[in-house]
Amino acid sequence: MGPARPASQLEISRTDSFALGVKAPVRESGNIEGTPGITLKGPAGEVELEQGVIIAARHIHFHTSEAEAWGIADKQLLKVRLGGDRGLVLENVIARVSDSFKLDMHIDTDEANAAGANNGDTAEIVD
Repeated sequence: MGPARPASQLEISRTDSFALGVKAPVRESGNIEGTPGITLKGPAGEVELEQGVIIAARHIHFHTSEAEAWGIADKQLLKVRLGGDRGLVLENVIARVSDSFKLDMHIDTDEANAAGANNGDTAEIVD
């Protein structure tokens, strides 16, 4: 959960979008303009989102010093090779640079499962 944003959003995988019948676009987190809505129901009640359902664009958080050392700029598109039992290369991985970030890559479960990747596995920036 988090970080806190000005508006609620729901990040789902492509598989989730098929199962839910929602045509969610691939977007950077926080960019929810014109996206579909959804009703979330749970034991405590329900919440209606008028918009905000997205498939989060894959990205890597870099601390500013790491990005500078590696010659990576904020919003730069990277190509990343994932290890795992069925390794693969991900294109259009967005670099997100900030003094408040630590090195961390965010992909969805569909991508991790396709590669046979697990939390803690390593990845290599190849372009």
